[in-house]
Amino acid sequence: MFSWNDLGPLIHVEQCLNSTTNLSIIADQVYPIMLMVYPNGDGFFQQDNAPCHGARIVQEWFQEHEGDFTLLRWPPQSPDLNPIEHLWDEVKRAIRQLVPQPSNLTELDSAIHQAWCQILRITFQPLVESMPRRIATVLKEKGGPTKY
Repeated sequence: MFSWNDLGPLIHVEQCLNSTTNLSIIADQVYPIMLMVYPNGDGFFQQDNAPCHGARIVQEWFQEHEGDFTLLRWPPQSPDLNPIEHLWDEVKRAIRQLVPQPSNLTELDSAIHQAWCQILRITFQPLVESMPRRIATVLKEKGGPTKY
């Protein structure tokens, strides 16, 4: 996760991400950070329409905590405008440039964390600032193709 202020921690998920694992990450990792960064409840949390995000237990948890931050509703079959995809591209580019390349999962995990920590604010702050434009463009195009 990330906000305009900072990058959040990377959370290594050993198993397949299902609704229970997702809820555990949100409740144990994301929620405390949201409360710390947005103590007035004025933060926004965005996720896509992956099945583990839309599961009943996850949605119920968000309803129980709706005063703590706003969950952006993401309509089904909508374009993927999640700005974190751009940060994953940054991480992938950094790893591709490594010599030698990571040769096992431990080295890859370390390289991913190192690349994540090296992402600069000038990279992620404009992504956050672009969200109103992205959403307005999608609405204007009625969900059709955009430059995003």
